[in-house]
Amino acid sequence: MIVSHEWLKQFVPHTRSAQDIGDALSRHCVTLDHIERLGAELASFVVAQVVEAGRHPNSDHLWVTKVDDGSGTLLDVVCGAPNVVVGTKYPFARTGTIMPGGLKIEKRKIRGETSNGMLCSSRELGLGQEHDGILALETDAAPGTPLLDVLPIADARLDLDVLPNRPDLLSHVGVAREVAAVLGVPMSERPAEIASAAPNVPVHGAPSSAAGAQATVRIDDAVSCPRYVAAVITGVQVGPSPDWLRQRLESIGQRSISNVVDATNYVLHGLGQPVHAFDLAKLAGKGIVVRPTIDGESIVTLDGTMRSLTAGTTVICDGERPVALAGLMGGLDSEVTATTTDVLLEVAVFEPRFVRRVRRAVNLSTDASYRFERGIDGGNTLEVARTAAALITQVAGGQVVEFIDVGAPMAARSAVTVRPSRLARVLGVVVAPSEIRHRLESLGCTVVEDAHGLVVTPPTWRHDLLIEVDLIEEVARLVGFDTLPDELRPFRPGNAPDHPLHLAGRRVRDLLVGMGLAETRPMPFTSTGDEHTPRVRNPLADDEPFLRASIIDTLARRAEYNLTRMQGNLRLFEVGNVFIGTADRLPREEVRVGALIMGSRRPAHFTEPQPPAFDLWDAKEIAVRVLSAAFPGQSATVVAGSTPAIWTLAVEGRGEVGRVETVALDRPVWASEAFGIEVTLGVMPSADVAAPRANGHDTSPVERQSPASAGVRFSALPTTPAAEIDLALLVPDGVAAATVEQALRSAGGELLEQVTLFDEFRGAGVPEAHRSLGWRLTFRHPERTLRDKEIEGRRARLLDLLDKELGIRPRAS
Repeated sequence: MIVSHEWLKQFVPHTRSAQDIGDALSRHCVTLDHIERLGAELASFVVAQVVEAGRHPNSDHLWVTKVDDGSGTLLDVVCGAPNVVVGTKYPFARTGTIMPGGLKIEKRKIRGETSNGMLCSSRELGLGQEHDGILALETDAAPGTPLLDVLPIADARLDLDVLPNRPDLLSHVGVAREVAAVLGVPMSERPAEIASAAPNVPVHGAPSSAAGAQATVRIDDAVSCPRYVAAVITGVQVGPSPDWLRQRLESIGQRSISNVVDATNYVLHGLGQPVHAFDLAKLAGKGIVVRPTIDGESIVTLDGTMRSLTAGTTVICDGERPVALAGLMGGLDSEVTATTTDVLLEVAVFEPRFVRRVRRAVNLSTDASYRFERGIDGGNTLEVARTAAALITQVAGGQVVEFIDVGAPMAARSAVTVRPSRLARVLGVVVAPSEIRHRLESLGCTVVEDAHGLVVTPPTWRHDLLIEVDLIEEVARLVGFDTLPDELRPFRPGNAPDHPLHLAGRRVRDLLVGMGLAETRPMPFTSTGDEHTPRVRNPLADDEPFLRASIIDTLARRAEYNLTRMQGNLRLFEVGNVFIGTADRLPREEVRVGALIMGSRRPAHFTEPQPPAFDLWDAKEIAVRVLSAAFPGQSATVVAGSTPAIWTLAVEGRGEVGRVETVALDRPVWASEAFGIEVTLGVMPSADVAAPRANGHDTSPVERQSPASAGVRFSALPTTPAAEIDLALLVPDGVAAATVEQALRSAGGELLEQVTLFDEFRGAGVPEAHRSLGWRLTFRHPERTLRDKEIEGRRARLLDLLDKELGIRPRAS
């Protein structure tokens, strides 16, 4: 969404810079992608006053003038404009100025007279197409004043990344509401540059059809178009737009077309309501009909493209033919042109999914469809029509004759109760009810207090505020996410306890961090393995294709990496998973903790320049503490192993302590020995077997083996299409549905993939003591698409079998 900073000020007067506004929106509302400064190319231009003017001695159309540019010296300037007047102020480009077109102004002679700069026209400044004369300035500013201080052309475009859930931000008034709420300043729903709303002219209203003195409106498709307001304006004069309107559209990158069309675009981008102007004289029968199309209809849209319409497409028609695609674009045959004098202005509400269907059917996307598909504010349709009609009469003359309002007003929004206690629990901070009310009311919500909390009715333009947590989020973002605490609070999102393996790992992690060890988080892959080591089919790295069977193996690689960089004092640990290969099933996944220590036991100090190195007893001490933390209440001992270098941990979680031999093989002479521990905390529960539980909790983080026959089954995703058939069967009450399903599965054959019971019916057409059961059978061949004859043959065999064995017949259609 492109937003003009100066246009935004029309709704929310403020003195903040565009950057400040963009930063505030990013912190509280919507992400600012980019800011583009407008008018920067005119920063070097100044206001100058013509003091003297005379005919050029060598030309009959040039003037020689003396110009006061505020420098204290009158400059000789040659000018070819016919409207130069002594005493008038004009935009002036001094020598050295770069024009918007890239031309550099230099001191030079023109027909023998020296010119020191240039008096500029609108087109030369890039402000318009007028080139016959220089741009006269009506200002009291002194000569030398920067031109941008005089002309309202210094602007900034804010490029906002509006997400689909916030269609209310697809307009300047929508963004202005957010700015007002964030800054705490008042705003106006109507910009000061727009005249007051249309006078109180007749409003002809009806649920489906209404006729005024000048036109009629009928809605035949109220689902796709719940409301349609038409304003009839007579006596307009189509022509160029005034400068302020043209500048508003150009500030967001829009092209000025004519005063009437520009007014509709102003309402679109300013108020967020797409509107369209028809030439009333070109509408057959002076009427509008909203209906679905029929076969063979077509329309030439404003872009000159002939578009064939499929049946059922919602269109706007006159008495004879389609004249606009609902919610997308008008037709070329009814467009407003220079000869238009009477206008029918459309302000309608179209249902988003129908606009999306039309857009896809004709492959056309517009600014209007973009907003209709996301949802517009349907609560102020008539008010927008009055504003848009008043704007047209303001810039194009004429008078508003009548309004025709057909359809139903938008239903009232449902109220939502916000509990301050719930808000405090979700956000982690207490927000006073008065503050909650103030924040929500600043967004346009209606807030009433009752015994349960705050009863909040969201405004009509906020479709995303549906439940309590939506409103809590609104309070949070207005208060400021950066002001909310980031520490963990003693609240839980649910009642499910943490898994014992997680708790054991957390206790061990806290212990080792407290002992000064650094945690690593590597990937569980390794370069070494044998025929029993699980191998990954598509490894992340070709040199590490195996799933590791030991955490010490991974820590040893980290130690070697540090040693090659002259770092020999290491205290590393990891709580992670290892994978033990088996011959007849998937690998067993174990959760283990591993630690590796080497180098100095303590940091060097002047009292101990060379601290002692870690030894096996240090590793034993760490192992005992790990066991005590992982398995509280159980005795943990370390006993001698089969070799002097390896000790075994005698506890329910088995493990070992010893020298890390893989590091010793390539250890530099200056490095000390490496010692490691590895303890199994438990085995990850199998996916196919429920873990035993006691009182709702796992008994202990120990290995739980599933039966050999209960493995996880895997099958490839199907590559051929499925064929489905539905059977409506008359089943006697004495025959269970499970019996019918068993018969279908038995007779369906190897291609039967799924049997689903999706309907049961009793009533007209079903005999007594019977019920109609609807079954859906899915067949699929693993290598090819099934043919219709095959499916019909299987249907016939199944029906024949059911009739013979169970007395079940198909239900007549």
